[in-house]
This record gives sequence, structure tokens and C-alpha cells, in this order.
Amino acid sequence: MKRNALVLILTLAVLGACKSAPPVADSTADMTPKADPNATAIAQPDDSAGAVSAGEVGGDDFAGRAVQLPAELAGRTVIYFPFDSDALSAEDQALIAAHARFMAGRPDVRVRLEGHTDERGTREYNIGLGERRAQAVRRALGLQGTPEARVSTVSYGEERPAVAGEDESAFAKNRRVELIYTGG
Repeated sequence: MKRNALVLILTLAVLGACKSAPPVADSTADMTPKADPNATAIAQPDDSAGAVSAGEVGGDDFAGRAVQLPAELAGRTVIYFPFDSDALSAEDQALIAAHARFMAGRPDVRVRLEGHTDERGTREYNIGLGERRAQAVRRALGLQGTPEARVSTVSYGEERPAVAGEDESAFAKNRRVELIYTGG
């Protein structure tokens, strides 16, 4: 009886440890949407000094090093989207072009594009919409010459809101793609 209880406790401990750190959905290999609703990553706040800490990415050779952004990009690592859309405005495209220029001069830097949505819609729909938003930014970076191998995407859908609330101003802040730089 004690042995069965011990086996059960060990099994639960192993399963609990595995569940606490699931892999991050990464679409570096192909452009098909991948949605891991349990994906985790460390949120990266914008820093007024321009340094953005590197997040943890499974298997990323550059994880753990800080990336110093130029003044024109400091605090400008989030792209917002209209309701139920993955369309980029002309202003967003100009910002993405500036990010591409930065990356062109820094071959040791990679970027992870984290797609987010507001809470409206089903979980599955929002995971897909977050992925489409991240892919839209990825395509725009690619058109500016950023190598595909240096860009990864993940969709969190509605799971990681930037702002709590159920009004339009909160929804607008949650419809976004965050550019998380790693390398250095």
C-alpha cells in the first residue's frame, strides 16, 4: 500500500513539474499557424532607458542577454490592431521598417513576435487571430529584409491581457503584437 502511494505521489510530482513549464509555440520552421494555449513566456516591459531584457525561449542560443534598442525604438515594441483585424497601418509599417533596419545592423539579434487579442471571441478564434497578427508583422519584417530564421512567433490569444477591463480602451490595448528581442 505504501509503495502505491509513493508511486502516485511521484507521478503527480513529475506531472506537476512538466505542466509548470510547457514549451513556447514557435513557428520558425514553417508559416503554418501554431497555437499552444498553454504556452508560457516571460513578459518584457518596455524600459524608458531603451534596454529590453531577453525572454526565455526554448532552445534559443541568445536567451538571457539584454538587447539595447536605439532611441527611436525605445518604448516602441508594441503594435496595436483594430478589432478583429490583422491589418497593419502605414504608421505600423514604418515602425516595423525601423525595427528591420535595427535588426539588419545586428546579426546576433533575434525577435519573437507575441500575438495577443482582446477577450471577445472564442479561445480558439483568438489564438488564431493572435497568430495572424504575429504573422502579419513577420511578413512585414521579411519584406524589409529580415531573415526568416531570426524571427519566431507565438500566439497567446486573450490569455495575457496587457490591461484588465471590459471597455473599449482596455480592449484596444490588448489587441497587439509585442516584439521581444533576444541576443546581444
